[in-house]
Amino acid sequence: MSERKKNNTVRVRFAPSPTGSPHIGNIRTALFTWLFARKHGGVFILRIEDTDRARYVEGSVQEIMDSLRWLGLDWDEGPYFQSQRLPLYREVAEKLVETGHAYRCYCTPERLEELRRQQEAAKQPTGYDRKCRYLSDEERKALEVQGLPYVIRFAMPLEGETVFHDEIRGEIRFENALIDDFVMLKSDGYPTYHLASVTDDHDMGITHVIRGEEWISSTPRHVQIYHALGWELPRFAHLPMILGTDRKKLSKRHGSVQFVEYIQQGYLPEAMFNFLALLGWSADEDRELYSREELIERFDLSGVQENPAIFDGQKLLWMNGVYIRRKPIEELTRLCLPYLQEAGLMPQTPSPEEVAYAQRVIALEAERMKLLSEVVPLTEYFFRDTLEYEEKGVRKWFTQPYVPQMLEMLIERYSALEPFDVPHIEATTRAIAEELGVSAAQVIHPTRVAVSGRTVGPGLFEMIEVMGKERVLHRLRAAQEMVRREEQNSPH
Repeated sequence: MSERKKNNTVRVRFAPSPTGSPHIGNIRTALFTWLFARKHGGVFILRIEDTDRARYVEGSVQEIMDSLRWLGLDWDEGPYFQSQRLPLYREVAEKLVETGHAYRCYCTPERLEELRRQQEAAKQPTGYDRKCRYLSDEERKALEVQGLPYVIRFAMPLEGETVFHDEIRGEIRFENALIDDFVMLKSDGYPTYHLASVTDDHDMGITHVIRGEEWISSTPRHVQIYHALGWELPRFAHLPMILGTDRKKLSKRHGSVQFVEYIQQGYLPEAMFNFLALLGWSADEDRELYSREELIERFDLSGVQENPAIFDGQKLLWMNGVYIRRKPIEELTRLCLPYLQEAGLMPQTPSPEEVAYAQRVIALEAERMKLLSEVVPLTEYFFRDTLEYEEKGVRKWFTQPYVPQMLEMLIERYSALEPFDVPHIEATTRAIAEELGVSAAQVIHPTRVAVSGRTVGPGLFEMIEVMGKERVLHRLRAAQEMVRREEQNSPH
């Protein structure tokens, strides 16, 4: 038994492979594992399973760590790298050979490929035929003397069952005869997942192995390695797979799969944390919104479902909108600034006045934002020097016979208006409607198009106050010019 297990502390690990960008499933596993550790006052370990050198992707370790940090999943130990622990795996593999639980296999890739072809042609299950398991001592020695490359395979029991308890699914059984003598150590000295994972889990004193359900079929192999070495089994918990709302495997058509894309689009860590925690787990309460502390307090493996979890992108968007609206406006502005800067709407080093203006603008639109990145399409007309007008708004409103006079009156009255605030702007605008003999709406709509280029948006009077007198007058004059041009060009 590992020294670290003796004090009954919960020790869990998140053990991703650096084979690309982490996806929603990886991060959900990390989150559940972290919640379990924090709930039980345990230790959360980060272990990088980088033994598959062919699939290693440069930069993905950093991306994994950045994603965990962004979500607030701090680790207590690690990152440990399996590629730096190769002697340990060889030692364990050789020990299993010595005790008769494993053997060296000298079969060439060509022989294995030919064997697979023959099995397929005969419509037999494919797998290793255990040729090297039954070599005589003389045959074995002769091959060793030649110094041929070999792998080390585990000698699976040929009968009986491997039974283990899953914390989520209960008892799971596998027939041993159906499980291959799997490779544990490859000819290049690197371990396979099975050997490295079990060795590290034992060495690091892992008490609970929490991972995706795709690893259930590997677990009997791992249980057999534990038994062969006389090591105490950890507890296993296999999390449900994640499907889209159409019950198909999560893919691009359901939205982003790579986690970093959600960060870039402007999801908030608090919203993502809340959403992912409910992706396959529930607290039996009729509510959707939980703080980090509430989730730590409530989380337990007994609340994890067996059935697939459904990833609902619309629910995530809704939840993100709720968290955006909860943000203090100063903080929300700080989070939105990079998006405005990238779009060229704000300078890289804005003045305090520019930041204050952006804050007033964002306060007007926060109710409609579901993503931080939406700040650009929602607010860009507040920042642009020249407006793009919505064609339908121009057609519907700028052609009204009273509009030229209305614009003249707005320019004249707004110029003299002090203070330039919502009550005075509203009273002035409504008075103009009365003088023109039209409804307030018939002035409000064309005025909105004139100052924003759009037919919908926040309250007109609030919008005009935030834009400020100078910007509004400039836009009213531009609209006036446009209406004149339209009049000249229209056939009489």
